[in-house]
Amino acid sequence: MPLRDFLIEKPVSYYKKLIRHKQFVLLLSVVIGITAGLAAVLLKTSVHYIETYVRDQANVESENIYYLILPVLGILVTVVFTYYIIKDEIGHGVSRILYALSKGNAKMKRHNMYSSMIGCSFTSGMGGSVGMEAPILATGAAIGANIGEWFNQSHRTRMLLIGAGTAGAMAAIFKAPIAGLIFAVEVLALDITAASIIPLLISAVSGSMVSTFLLGENVEFYFSVRETVNFSNIPFYIVLGIFTGIVSLYFLRANSFIETVVQKIKRKFVRVLIAGVGVGALIFFFPPLYGEGYSAMRMILSGQIHDLANNSAFYAFDENSWSFVGYLGLVLVLKVVATSLTTGSGGVGGVFAPALFMGGITGAVFVKSVNLLDIGTLIPANFILVGMAGLISGVVSAPLTAIFLIAEITGGYNLFIPLIITSSLAFLTTRLREPYSIYTRGLARKGELITHDRDKTALTLLMVKEMVETQFEVVHPDEKLRHLVEAISRSNRNLFPVVNEVGNFVGVISLDDVRQVMFDQSQYDTLIVKDLMQIPDVYVTLNDNLETAIAKFRKTGWYNLPVLDDEKYVGFVSRSNIFMIYRNKIREFSGD
Repeated sequence: MPLRDFLIEKPVSYYKKLIRHKQFVLLLSVVIGITAGLAAVLLKTSVHYIETYVRDQANVESENIYYLILPVLGILVTVVFTYYIIKDEIGHGVSRILYALSKGNAKMKRHNMYSSMIGCSFTSGMGGSVGMEAPILATGAAIGANIGEWFNQSHRTRMLLIGAGTAGAMAAIFKAPIAGLIFAVEVLALDITAASIIPLLISAVSGSMVSTFLLGENVEFYFSVRETVNFSNIPFYIVLGIFTGIVSLYFLRANSFIETVVQKIKRKFVRVLIAGVGVGALIFFFPPLYGEGYSAMRMILSGQIHDLANNSAFYAFDENSWSFVGYLGLVLVLKVVATSLTTGSGGVGGVFAPALFMGGITGAVFVKSVNLLDIGTLIPANFILVGMAGLISGVVSAPLTAIFLIAEITGGYNLFIPLIITSSLAFLTTRLREPYSIYTRGLARKGELITHDRDKTALTLLMVKEMVETQFEVVHPDEKLRHLVEAISRSNRNLFPVVNEVGNFVGVISLDDVRQVMFDQSQYDTLIVKDLMQIPDVYVTLNDNLETAIAKFRKTGWYNLPVLDDEKYVGFVSRSNIFMIYRNKIREFSGD
């Protein structure tokens, strides 16, 4: 295409003569980081203005009845946009990134560069109880994937650019470049070398700078830790770590159960109506469940925790009473219900902000319980922040991200030791019963999850259809030995597939099977092929991956396996060819 040649092909060809590949990737990382940062700013701004407009028009602050309507409308608009305009699933953004890395050949559809942002704007802006992080991350990753594809980059480089887009988007959300870098490595499980980590860092810094320049220095709930850590409270941080791990486990199990139940409602608009009204009812009785929850986090960090009960029947409760602790506990339990109903019914959004919200509420419940029991005097803000890290560590399986994110948004490392203790214990407690994070659970169950294991990655990505050998002489079951001998004379292989008149595979003959009779001409017209063939009970299909094929080789001990498409014969795969292609794939992952 002339336009593509002018805009992309010719500039790329020109720059390849001037700069090396590594420098070109660094340049792309800057572009991706800036673009991801702009996407983050655009989404956060659009959600803010939609939410402000809706609140002003509906006067939500004084007429809670609108809580019953707004989430349904937001989810409905999102579903119409998804099914009738985009015509594709756009929910669960981070899982979609992981799928692109695992099974999608490091490619993402072009609409992913904007569709998640539009869907999330309506869902979250109109009260859906979800966060903006996953849509922004999916947008950044799609930007990286498509830029890599436009510039004809290799599979491995596209994977790196997806990581760069994710790091840039994460850094732009929280203005935390180190957390963005660590998230890309820890959650996406990229196989990163010392050289390839530089593009991720450059993208993260670029995204953070764009967001800071356009939105200012403060993040959604910036808080400066002024109180020093009292190390005599370390036992409380240990208990908080276990507690947040248990809450994380509840989050994972409840989210899975509720989404499964909601998605069993086959008629999508009935599903939207039922789940949307459910979200609205929860927000009606518990207003802090509205939206992603950052305004509630700002309240509890600023010491105005009682404001969480505004416009609710619980406002009369004394904030230093067990009744108020019970109210916070209900908000904690019901947040995941509201989030799961939103995402399960077709709303677009993520769980990162809800996890932060629940972590803050968990920390507040813990502090108030300890203080009411008079077994210690704890600083609320410190435990609220550390509780946020604990939930992120347990739900997302990202303890390092949790530690550095809270450290960066609090402007220092005063809480570093408590963050390490609580995040580590939350992670370990959750993993005792749930081996996968909320992002990886679905993919892992389908066998589609990429890991840090480079061998496992290659086995997952390589497909049997890439390794089929077809240079075999085909024979038919009713042909005589004479025809088989003629086929042997024409072939340089020792296997002869047997197929019937419609092309279905019925058996195979090896040279060893006929070695004793092929020189006995007296049997040329008496023996037929089906008397000599073997009928294998194991085969592979075109859609099997290398891991499946290797398991079947190991089970049978054979050196060749037939490849079928339904029952039709396609060819064979051999151990030697698999090993050669596998080594090339490993070399592709390992090269800098």
